[in-house]
Amino acid sequence: MKKHQNIISPTQATILIINFTLGVGILTLPRLVADEVGTPDIWITLLISSLVPLTIGFVIIMLNKRYPERTFYQYSSLIVGKALALFIGLLMILYFMTFASFAVRMMAEVVEGYLLEGTPVTILIVILLWLSLYLIVSGMTSIARVFQIIFPFTVIIFIVIALMSLGVFELNNLRPVLGEGITPVLKGIKPTVLSYIGVEIMLIIQAYMTDQHKAKKVIFLGVIIPTLLYAMTVVMVVGVLSINGITNLTYPTIILIQTFELPELLFERLDSLFLTVWIMQIFASISISFYAASLGLSQLFNKDIKRFIYGLLPIIFILSMIPRNLNQLFWIGDIVANVSLVLFGVIPCLLLLISFIRRKVQ
Repeated sequence: MKKHQNIISPTQATILIINFTLGVGILTLPRLVADEVGTPDIWITLLISSLVPLTIGFVIIMLNKRYPERTFYQYSSLIVGKALALFIGLLMILYFMTFASFAVRMMAEVVEGYLLEGTPVTILIVILLWLSLYLIVSGMTSIARVFQIIFPFTVIIFIVIALMSLGVFELNNLRPVLGEGITPVLKGIKPTVLSYIGVEIMLIIQAYMTDQHKAKKVIFLGVIIPTLLYAMTVVMVVGVLSINGITNLTYPTIILIQTFELPELLFERLDSLFLTVWIMQIFASISISFYAASLGLSQLFNKDIKRFIYGLLPIIFILSMIPRNLNQLFWIGDIVANVSLVLFGVIPCLLLLISFIRRKVQ
């Protein structure tokens, strides 16, 4: 693809990471963490857990800097050889494909349940996948520009929901702080970390940044901003519904929004507005993961990316239709999240170590 189609600024790179991170997790995170922690201190778990993606992100930056202007797909063969690099690259591609299929199916299930009841899930999936395809064929620059449009709407709606929640917010639902000690807080770190999927995209987009010296700032803001939005959401959900009230809810954030209604506003049902913005976030997650998988195949096999974009479209659709119900869908989501910890938490560290050793030997 032409070079100008894949140039992004550090600000755009930051927004790419934020939009990739904010997605499915914003609906299910309060319940997942509450199940593990069991106390109102889940906001503390969120703050502690943010250290993990920050660490992974900085390791990825160190690895990328040793091979400037190349993506992970391109430089991994220089570290471990072509055969092993191909295997790791294909694992990454499978991960991005599976994540895209999981996200698009999750979107379809939520939309069918809350916005367009009775609409076939298949139709919703096809529409969003075609929209993603239309976006990513134009390259990384076009993706980043669309993400820049989505991001402000997301921040605004989060702030509006937080302010409106204050009317039904009960501070006592957040007390006592650390009433059962630090142990429950630490138990919730793993499921919380899994909601920070997003920093791994830096393995790809750093090569296209106009100023790679700002990569650390990109990672820092790309993790901290979602952390603040997650924490704000969790505090409001627990403060309104209580820790015991959210454990049996599939999507506590939606229930939170349904607890208040202001007819004098343009949108009488604020949950519809929130879900509209959430769909934009899901669209962002699907698009960037779809593009990352296509780019990987293009660079591994040195072929035009567009043939892989069109080729992966039906495969992602088929993968999205495999789960028969929400339980199976959440199970697949857990597998994808666990795989991401190994694939992007362990492998970059090992490759960075091998890279250092190879340089010293040479």
